[in-house]
Amino acid sequence: MHALELKVPPPLVLIVAALLMFAAATLTPSLTFSLPGNSVWAALIAVLGIAVAGAGVAAFRRAKTTVNPMRVHETSSLVTNGVFRISRNPMYVGMLLLLVAWAVHLANAAAIL
Repeated sequence: MHALELKVPPPLVLIVAALLMFAAATLTPSLTFSLPGNSVWAALIAVLGIAVAGAGVAAFRRAKTTVNPMRVHETSSLVTNGVFRISRNPMYVGMLLLLVAWAVHLANAAAIL
């Protein structure tokens, strides 16, 4: 087992990544570019991310199993229906979409990297 395995909650990773993106954008204002309608696109992508992650959480709740990846011992079933027919891990896809939305909102090359 790796040292950090099951010790860092995924939402914390999301927050840290978002803060690093903000810091990169703040420290490199010359890499900011014009993106028409970036706030609208960012909002749409964020809504999509929340919907995908929410669908994953809802599927876990319907199956009466844990959503917390740090408590694998509480898993009661394997969920393969709903959004899980499309993605093995829609909650992570949702968080990725939130980071993409944040990158679009920041419109900065360093933040995207």
